[in-house]
Amino acid sequence: MKAKQAFAAIALAGACATSQAWADIVWNWSYSGTGIQASGTLTTEDADADGFHLITAISGARNGDQITGLYPTGSAIPGNEPFALDNLIRFGPQGQITVHGFGFTTAAGGYANPFYADFFNPAIYMEVFTTAASYEELPITFTASVVPEPASILLLLAALGAAGWAGAGRRRGEHTPA
Repeated sequence: MKAKQAFAAIALAGACATSQAWADIVWNWSYSGTGIQASGTLTTEDADADGFHLITAISGARNGDQITGLYPTGSAIPGNEPFALDNLIRFGPQGQITVHGFGFTTAAGGYANPFYADFFNPAIYMEVFTTAASYEELPITFTASVVPEPASILLLLAALGAAGWAGAGRRRGEHTPA
């Protein structure tokens, strides 16, 4: 019986200790504002010293227009020069993206740059959206959350199963001499 309990404790501790340190992290993101609805997924690499993850890929749509790609780090979207993107994101309720934000292109030829405007009081999220004929800068509500890694989910399920298995032995009255 003690072996079952030890196994369950080890499995549960392993599941709880699983960190967000896998090679690629996938995020669900969305933002909305007046006349704006954008959402999709981001793929990122491990975090830097400040907790920011570099965005390496993007998919989704903005107002029904497919996102065709991530705009290069260190570049400004057309029409928003000289504000270069850093394509960084981090965990947390505020300031998930930086004052430089990330950028993407759309199938219809638009360029979007959502960013965290910490220079406002209070700080807010904003989006710059440009086309060959227009420029818009509007406040948005931005959210992002990490998609759980499949291995973490399996480990947690295994831990819960082991804990249930150990508990079932106690309920059946199994007794192992000490």
